[in-house]
Amino acid sequence: MNGTARILGLRLSSPVVVGSGLLTDQERNIRRLFDDGASAVVTKTIHPDPGPAGDERLLRLPTGMLNSTTYSRRPVGDWCAMLRRFADDGLPVIASVHADSPDELAELAGHVTRAGSPALELGISCLNEEGGLDDTPERVAAYTDAVRRRTPVPFSVKLAAGERVRERVEAAQACGADAVTLSDTVAGLAVDADTGEVRLGGAFGYSGAGIKPLVLAEIFGLRRAGLTVPVMASGGVENGKDVAEYLSVGADAVQVYTALHRDMHATLRAIRQGFDDWLGAHGGTVADLVGRSVKRS
Repeated sequence: MNGTARILGLRLSSPVVVGSGLLTDQERNIRRLFDDGASAVVTKTIHPDPGPAGDERLLRLPTGMLNSTTYSRRPVGDWCAMLRRFADDGLPVIASVHADSPDELAELAGHVTRAGSPALELGISCLNEEGGLDDTPERVAAYTDAVRRRTPVPFSVKLAAGERVRERVEAAQACGADAVTLSDTVAGLAVDADTGEVRLGGAFGYSGAGIKPLVLAEIFGLRRAGLTVPVMASGGVENGKDVAEYLSVGADAVQVYTALHRDMHATLRAIRQGFDDWLGAHGGTVADLVGRSVKRS
């Protein structure tokens, strides 16, 4: 059995990567996630000016989670010091970064690169920003190009599934992205049936098992259309079979996050061991799995 994977210039012990969020905002948590079987960890999104702490909340739903969170409140200098420690220890920590303009993001990417981060993820598609987010291929191109001009390290652009996703992915690829991550959260809303009250006060990012079929379809369609750029899948992974499904439609690595909000360490261990057991029972390698559904279609 060969369960190793490659993404963003990193040789990983497994395709199971922990995605960006509240659980990856602390050094202690990140180190423990590696102990639990993560092959790489993506930090909570680093922002040079995240603004004042807002009303950031989570709402559990039967099929996932709504969240109104945005960016890490930790200063860039603190993150850079943390990333240096991870680099010194040889830990594959991927820095998630965003800023209010392409130039600011390029500058931030430069700081993070000099701190020793081996790879980046551009968290440019957070729909919880004040005023919402109308993502376009032109916007994706501007951010991607600015970062590509500033840093030599590999990076992925994290995009949300939905309208014009193929054009947005192609814009990222054309401007130098080494990979894309699909999908960021999608817009979701919860309503109290008794009172009619909109929970959390509006539409916010929805993640979890409910979006997995949507993300599978996006990646499958992109691969059938000839997309060649590496893909990190993200959306609704709860067990080892989910990892195998994402690899089958053409993902090169698979992020898990929302499921970890329930018993984080035990859940990650179960997902990692579940995939290792599944691969051992079915034989072959991760490379054999990647894109097999597309080849048969």
